[in-house]
Amino acid sequence: MATMVGRRILVTGLSTYWGGRLAQRLEQSSDVEAIVGVDSEDPTRELARTEFVRVSNQHALLRRIVAAAEIDTVIDARLAVDSAGRSRAQAHENNAIGTLNILAACSGPDSTVRKLVFKSSAHYYGCGGNDPAFFTEQMRRDHAPLPPLKRSIVEAEALVDEFAVKNPGVAVTTLRFCNVLGPDIKTSHASLFSLPAVPTILGFDPRYQFIHSDDVVSALAFAISNDLPGIFNVAADGVLALSEVIDLLGKRDLPVLPPWGTALAAASLRPFGFRIPPEVLRQLRFGRAIDNRRYKAAGFECELTTRETVLRFSEYLRLRSVIARSAAPYRYEKEVEDFLRRSPSVRHRTHPGEPARHYPPAPSSGAGDIDLSRPDAS
Repeated sequence: MATMVGRRILVTGLSTYWGGRLAQRLEQSSDVEAIVGVDSEDPTRELARTEFVRVSNQHALLRRIVAAAEIDTVIDARLAVDSAGRSRAQAHENNAIGTLNILAACSGPDSTVRKLVFKSSAHYYGCGGNDPAFFTEQMRRDHAPLPPLKRSIVEAEALVDEFAVKNPGVAVTTLRFCNVLGPDIKTSHASLFSLPAVPTILGFDPRYQFIHSDDVVSALAFAISNDLPGIFNVAADGVLALSEVIDLLGKRDLPVLPPWGTALAAASLRPFGFRIPPEVLRQLRFGRAIDNRRYKAAGFECELTTRETVLRFSEYLRLRSVIARSAAPYRYEKEVEDFLRRSPSVRHRTHPGEPARHYPPAPSSGAGDIDLSRPDAS
């Protein structure tokens, strides 16, 4: 096992939900020396000491950042696992091409990277009528035709596997997460369960696993703190039938989707502002469960079970109107961020009782927010 002492960490997809939350978690550790986050969009969460670099998935620029910051640990948190609002081309560009470029930035004989954590999804396994009770990490699926999102996830994981083989000096960890529920994460399942009545497929009551968003962040942090090469399923304990999930949420089951022509029937809901992606439709029919024993044997335990995660989400649904009124959305302001992080007038403390630290003022180029994607960037 390794520790995070002196770690210099790169977080990809800093503007995504997972990138922002993981950076916030890493900032709490005094053992992490430096955190650099990259993305083409502004951060969506307030960060204290994470350096944000505005850059898209251009491997030459990413390689310069890795080399300049002497990054030893990379956490790739930007994989798209929900096709709602994404075209096939966008999913392929983000998952396959984006992963290829990030891996290229981490490779080479002079690379300082010694650990890579890749956030993946149980969508890798797909859903089918002949599925095992639980998918283990060694199982493979060859569905034809594949939903576009799953194809891009499979392709991205193949690139990560190839990188691990070619770079034996790098500890590569791939985490396949089951479906996620949480108070502040938007997913197709969360939208489905937020409806007064939950549309289901007539005659089907599939199996479901859920993991709480807090446990996902903890699982990613655990992989960063420990050298765990290989592939790991990550899911909370327990499996529920969809009917049980709906009952725990205090909702009604609405079996309006026919077993034949399901996709066409689901398309009729789009004029009402709701779209059920293909991967969710397959889960509503067949369900899926993954074996979580390997990651548990490595030392990680989820705080909440599947049932507790659903109950926690049910509580959030009852209180979300109050929470929405009291919570102000975060907005990234470059000038304010530069002042708070780098001004010599600001006293910085990372933990109670720790002496105040002063940082030198930011250089004129704005080191806290460097736009390397612009043609005129040096």
